Amino acid sequence: MRKKTFLPFLAMAAILALASCSGKLKPLSDQYIKADPQPLEAVGGQVPVTISVTYPAKWFNKNAVVTITPVLRYASGETWGTAYTYQGEKVKANNQSIPYSSGGNVTLKSTFKYKPEMKKSELYLTFDAKIKNKAVKLPDIKIADGVIATSALADAGTATPAIGPDKFQRIIKEAYDANILFLIQQAELRSKELNKGEIKDWQDLVENAYEAPNQNVAVEISAYASPDGGVKLNDALAGKREANTSKYLAKELKKRKIDVPVDAHYTAQDWEGFQELVSKSNLQDKDLVLRVLSMYKDPEEREREIKNISSVFKALADEILPQLRRSRLIANIEIIGKSDEEISNLAQNNAGALNIEELLYAATLTKNATDKESIYSKATQQFPNDYRTWNNLGTRRFASGDLAKAEELFSKANGVKNNSESNVNLGLIALTKGDIAKAQQLIGGASNVPELGEALGVLYLEQGEYAKAVSSFGATKSNNAALAQILTKDYSKASQTLNAVAAPDAITDYLKAVVAARTNDTSSVISNLKAAIAKKPALAKEAGLDLEFAKYAADSAFTSLVR
Repeated sequence: MRKKTFLPFLAMAAILALASCSGKLKPLSDQYIKADPQPLEAVGGQVPVTISVTYPAKWFNKNAVVTITPVLRYASGETWGTAYTYQGEKVKANNQSIPYSSGGNVTLKSTFKYKPEMKKSELYLTFDAKIKNKAVKLPDIKIADGVIATSALADAGTATPAIGPDKFQRIIKEAYDANILFLIQQAELRSKELNKGEIKDWQDLVENAYEAPNQNVAVEISAYASPDGGVKLNDALAGKREANTSKYLAKELKKRKIDVPVDAHYTAQDWEGFQELVSKSNLQDKDLVLRVLSMYKDPEEREREIKNISSVFKALADEILPQLRRSRLIANIEIIGKSDEEISNLAQNNAGALNIEELLYAATLTKNATDKESIYSKATQQFPNDYRTWNNLGTRRFASGDLAKAEELFSKANGVKNNSESNVNLGLIALTKGDIAKAQQLIGGASNVPELGEALGVLYLEQGEYAKAVSSFGATKSNNAALAQILTKDYSKASQTLNAVAAPDAITDYLKAVVAARTNDTSSVISNLKAAIAKKPALAKEAGLDLEFAKYAADSAFTSLVR
């Protein structure tokens, strides 16, 4: 009788023991869950979050499978994150196992594609739990409130588009020369040389430049001796050649009534000219000669070593050295172009009288957007085969916000000639469409464009690489540059940049308010928000939702602005 009573007692004890070791799952307390960052923050168009979960000892049933999924909920919907599945010790599957007796720590990483509605949102963890295939209902747990979306203020549409630069020069400098050759170790001018066509043509050119009202001319005489025969001999010889040439030229200029400055000098041994002629020649062993020139700096050593190269010295004496026994006549001519006033007047009234460089330059002389666009439009008509005309017209459409037309013009410019300026600009347009991969390809492949740094800065902003953005912006004074500085927490620099923006707008004031909020300057928060809202009333609602200003929610001055 005692035995029958004792057996049921043992069975009941075993059941209770099993239940105590592996009971039902209970709701997980929020004290075991932490989300980072808190609040969430948009970075590069995404909202990343790292969630740490601690399973306490004796919580995770040995036969349980639990799937945890973060979900971000907002007024217009919800966005689900990455699901993570964990299992108890007795479950035969490939999920991470959580010990029953000790519990465990796990990390969940999720990223949500940012939407403006997420500014006012709540992050929850949801649980899909089963014990031996039997569903266990666990409540959702809220772990974060809202998203700071300051990075979303980046705007590629406000960046400076790349201009195809003009090559206009007010003064164009050109040099024309002619050579009078001498016989070896002689300084006398020969009629054969003086009557050459190139000497007469050179004198005519000097005369024409002297008489032209928009040209200045100066003459230079440079006499030489070839690098053979010794330094002392050649110094005297080159000096005589320069003196004889100067007398001759003075007589010729006087005959033509040309009064221009003449600078005369001589070089005893023309090693520079020797090296140039040898480099361009087809001489055998010329590399050996050039090597001697680089190895020996003393002129006598050079001459001696070159003479030792018997295979080439005769060719040098016959082909190279005679060309170095000369007086070189140089006409330095400055051609003075049209004045800014002349170019501006012609651009407005007679654009056909301007060349392409002058017409493109004319656009830089006005700050009036309409006049700039008119000049570029004329340029496309007169010079349709120059890509700069289409690209630069596109920059005016870009600046006015007509991105569709701008894209069409930039593409047309690339059709004329694939170029870095248009690619940078098409990259900016790609950024306005959220196509970061295309923007990376277009902007990243550009070079030698002054505006490239700013475009890269915006690209890095959109990619969430804020330190790189700051570096790329450099000294740029723009809202985007200041935003990068804010996101790297350099508030002093950001404030300086915002104060230096050439044409401040509502976003400039809004960013000033953000800087003020982050540096606890309440009065500046209110004054700058007031200025921003006056320029763009829609910012009142934005500021009311913006967690940058959360600590001012009870401030009457703030609430009166944003309601």
